[in-house]
Amino acid sequence: MKIKSYLTFYSLLLFLMIAAVLPACKKDRESSAAPVILSIKNYAASPNDTVLNSAAPNGQYVVITGDNLQNATQISFNGVPASFNSALFAPNSAVVRIPDMQFSKIDTAKLYIVEYATKAGSTTFSFKLGPAAPTFAGISNLYANPGDSVYVYGSGLFFIQRFSYRGTPIQSFKLDTAGNSIGFLMPATTTDDQISIITKSGTLNHKIIATPVIAGITNENANPGDSVYVYGSYLKDIQTLTFAGAPVTSFVSSKNGSSVGFILPTLTQSGPVSVTTPFGTATTAYHVNDVVTGSISNWDSNFNWQYWGAGKQTNGNPNFSGNSSTYFVLDVDGLSSNDGWPWSTNIPMNAIQWVPQTNIADAVGNWAFKFEVNIPKAWKGTTVDIVSGVNGYMARWEPWRINATTTVPYSTKGWVTVTIPLTSFRASHPELGEGMGAPLTKIADLTGDSGNTSCIMYIHNYTLSAASFYGAVDNLRVVKIK
Repeated sequence: MKIKSYLTFYSLLLFLMIAAVLPACKKDRESSAAPVILSIKNYAASPNDTVLNSAAPNGQYVVITGDNLQNATQISFNGVPASFNSALFAPNSAVVRIPDMQFSKIDTAKLYIVEYATKAGSTTFSFKLGPAAPTFAGISNLYANPGDSVYVYGSGLFFIQRFSYRGTPIQSFKLDTAGNSIGFLMPATTTDDQISIITKSGTLNHKIIATPVIAGITNENANPGDSVYVYGSYLKDIQTLTFAGAPVTSFVSSKNGSSVGFILPTLTQSGPVSVTTPFGTATTAYHVNDVVTGSISNWDSNFNWQYWGAGKQTNGNPNFSGNSSTYFVLDVDGLSSNDGWPWSTNIPMNAIQWVPQTNIADAVGNWAFKFEVNIPKAWKGTTVDIVSGVNGYMARWEPWRINATTTVPYSTKGWVTVTIPLTSFRASHPELGEGMGAPLTKIADLTGDSGNTSCIMYIHNYTLSAASFYGAVDNLRVVKIK
């Protein structure tokens, strides 16, 4: 019986030893197997631990799931090694922070690939980690000549597979390291207004918006043979230009497309100004060569004057050449500080229709007060005030004032058109003074509900020292500009 007891004891001991060795053998087998990646998940508590198909390199933590992941020696995204803490690893999961990376330096052969290595082997897994889809921000020079350097600006401009500019494929281009621009040479020909960029991250199709804009005209009522400039934006590559219905066949655009100049041809009618380029057409809402529409007074066909005041009815003065009609001259010399009032330095006009009553509810910004002016001498220090007979709203015209602290003497080369949107008419302010308060918000507040009221233009000196004004005005009118 004693022998049997010993056998029983040794049998139990052998069993325990075998039981202890089996897990170690299993562990050795697991550690000798290569890693396997099954998915990459969002590092968040359930139910937000969703499978990710793509991500951005913004320091985000992710969970790599699979098998045999516990003994990683290197983990790379797009060929860029990631730092990791093995304490966050288990055989079937590994928490890793996506590394920061410069896409301009990435080996494209490793793009969108996660590499996972252990002592037992390595594996790869497809995972779209890259920049956002490309976006458009601007063009350095829309009007570049063939062979000139041009840059298209935007973001996400990496890994470009195809690029075309205005319908022409660009075979050679240069990218900046931040992915914010594409540099190339302007092709010899273009066919449309499209920019197309295809990258590994997405596609950008952008329509160039360069429709011409007419912001103003130097003299809307110029004489044939006068130099006239239309100013605005995108006034280049002009295909057709008309002024009051008359075609202008010879013109010169500024380099940046902000203006186009020409000699005014003979006109037979009034009409809008129209400019057409490859990107579209701009046409003024108002007519030029027109002194009748919306006329407050032109002192010819509409002689609206109260026959008193400081203005002098004039015609043919050589100081104001270029105008064969009747105009008014204001000659105010040495006006003292805070002097000049509607009854002392003025041109008073009777009540007349400013805005048709049917348009009285229009937006204020759709209408403007216009006139032609000729100022042959340097002017600074006085103000041209324009007021109606209702509520005291005033427009103060001071082109010599750049801002509150900067002034520059102003003069004109002949007759020019002045445009004052009705939004420039303002109420009086108790501290800042006339025309410095709240802006006009309803046309009726300026003209009354009928749209018919009087008008006074006068010179006032709001500065601290004596100042003068010498100039001629003509064709006062209110017209629709939008």
